[in-house]
Amino acid sequence: MSKPLEGVKVIELATFIAAATAGRFMADLGADVIKIESAKGDPLRYTAPSEGRPLDMYENTTWDLENGNKRCISLNMKTPEGKEAFFKLLDSADVLITNWRVQALQRAGLDYETLKERYPKLVYAICTGYGEYGPDKDLPGFDFTAFFARGGYFETLRQRSDVPFNGAPGVGDHNVGMNLVAGILAALYQAKTKGVGEKVETSLFESAVYNMGMMVQASNYEGIAQQYPINIRNGANPFNSAWHTADDRYIQTCMPDYNTYYKKFIAAVGREDLVENENYFPILTCQEKGLTTEVYDIVMEAFEKKTAAEWREILTAADIPFALCQNWIEIRNDKQAEANHCFYDMTYSNGNTRRLVRTPVKFENMGVPDYRRGPLIGEQGVDVLKEIGYNDEQIDALKANGTLYIWEDPKKA
Repeated sequence: MSKPLEGVKVIELATFIAAATAGRFMADLGADVIKIESAKGDPLRYTAPSEGRPLDMYENTTWDLENGNKRCISLNMKTPEGKEAFFKLLDSADVLITNWRVQALQRAGLDYETLKERYPKLVYAICTGYGEYGPDKDLPGFDFTAFFARGGYFETLRQRSDVPFNGAPGVGDHNVGMNLVAGILAALYQAKTKGVGEKVETSLFESAVYNMGMMVQASNYEGIAQQYPINIRNGANPFNSAWHTADDRYIQTCMPDYNTYYKKFIAAVGREDLVENENYFPILTCQEKGLTTEVYDIVMEAFEKKTAAEWREILTAADIPFALCQNWIEIRNDKQAEANHCFYDMTYSNGNTRRLVRTPVKFENMGVPDYRRGPLIGEQGVDVLKEIGYNDEQIDALKANGTLYIWEDPKKA
């Protein structure tokens, strides 16, 4: 199996999810991704209680999702020896990925301006909460805050009559991480072909602004974009709605061009008598007469008379774009996801088998990548140091003075 990034070395000086997503994608493609952690470990190792999972260093599904196929060394970066080992790792690295805040990087002498003098071919990738510039550049940022809240999701996508929707961890982070790795790969190509390094930056907030671009731009005009949040019943296009079925499920339809779909959709919901209705079609007439809510009510009334299974047959036959609003259990067992290699069934050392999620980009010739669990804290530290020239005596000294840490299970000590 030939992997596109074989021979590429990545140092990941990052915690939590967004930056780690970029490293995980590169690891799947064959890069040697070495994660640097403190002795306490990345806080992401300990989020299980917030997700309803058991806290277990050996069976840690979130950790594996973000850090599978990587290696790990735990260095105390505050000691001269730790900093020296870090720089030796960079000597042979192609990419550095970090999510440290700019001030912290500057204090540690690890900011781009400092490192580019020593490593002119290095691709330096940084992911922040709010971007590198501006009054809020040093604020802490998570996807719930910088992406969902400030980026407009929570406020504009809620029903006007309700609170913001529930956030889910990692949604914004994964988006941002894939944006970051797109920039990394472009910069890496330049470094390999021209011998020139580059700084690549994105943030949770910037990515959210881009994602919301269509409606942010639409808010230039005195139209519905300036009225959000709205109740969906009052939306500009009633066909872009979720419909409640007789068995208490929701089916989302999407017909951005109302006029293209009006006749066949209105017929599909059993209202053939409205196919030629001049009040409801075309969309501009419907809007001008204030009848979009009436169309919404007509369709909702029809949907509530049949089950989701019945609507699936009807909408499929009519070639209407739709999907059942699924929960996470249904996604985990979705045959379409299985057919496209979205999952890996990991058997852990305790005998439990759990279904894990893969990164979403596939390569025909490479095939589906291996899936190795994420490393324990410092698990490959000794091997990593030997690869850059440290001998056993030097490594033992680093362990003794606390520069190098390798986690040991206290239950087995």
